[in-house]
Amino acid sequence: MAALSFIIGIIGNIISILVFASPIKTFWTVVKKKSTENYRGVPYITTLLSTSLWTFYGLLNPDGLLVVTVNGTGVAFQFIYVTLFLIYAPKDKKVKTAKWVALLDVGFLGAVITVTLLAVHGNLRLTFVGILCAALTIGMYAAPLSAMRTVVKTKSVEYMPFLLSFFLFLNGGVWSVYAVIVKDFYIGVPNATGFALGSAQLILYAMYKNKSKSAKSIEAMEEVGSAHLVKGGIEMQSHNDDEDDETGINNRSLNKGKSLPKPSANRQYSFKKILRTLSLNAQDLQSGWPNESDVENMKLGNDHP
Repeated sequence: MAALSFIIGIIGNIISILVFASPIKTFWTVVKKKSTENYRGVPYITTLLSTSLWTFYGLLNPDGLLVVTVNGTGVAFQFIYVTLFLIYAPKDKKVKTAKWVALLDVGFLGAVITVTLLAVHGNLRLTFVGILCAALTIGMYAAPLSAMRTVVKTKSVEYMPFLLSFFLFLNGGVWSVYAVIVKDFYIGVPNATGFALGSAQLILYAMYKNKSKSAKSIEAMEEVGSAHLVKGGIEMQSHNDDEDDETGINNRSLNKGKSLPKPSANRQYSFKKILRTLSLNAQDLQSGWPNESDVENMKLGNDHP
């Protein structure tokens, strides 16, 4: 059993480190742009607190070597993320982030370690720290519940990345198996919760993946259609404005007797008006093409004899 628990623990270490490493791309962008943009620092601050507490728990536990290795690695990753966030965040966000770091990662963590070492003795130390770690981990696993609610509401998995959900599912499952083998209640409960929530996320992803694609396709078609309508309206308006300008120029030219304007028919007039224009006799054509007001007057004359 010891060999099996060690193998499962190694697998759990690998998966957990992959989860810890997932924000690297995000912070590479932050460094390149020298700005945190709209990213929030609280998730990295709370994860730093969680991994620090689990590292402390592993140090208290005689069989906690694998817990120390994985969470110690997590502490290193989260410390780098928080440091980069403090460097590149805007001034107001930088101040808020620094306050949260001081409150949680320094103040709260320091208080837990001090109380555990000075006021708690024997097996109670492991129980005290284990309960804190389990509660914090359950809270972190429950954080994606808002994203799951959004998926159900919008019928879209756009804001619930598949890989993150998949690795959380694997991470919770592997560490749950490890907890059962080593009979560690404090590791088992939060990771079983994570496994259940990860399973729910994957089920939602399977349910709404195709619907998300259909919705995006419809939305894209609507956007294209709207773009064509807007473009067509602009072109028609531009064409009409050009014709209005041309009509004014032609009228002025006719008054001066300097040129013969080109015939034009406004798109906004009906087919009947165009027929009336085309039915003018040769004498009318010799004196120049009538403008739109003449055509309208002829219509009024015909309608009211």
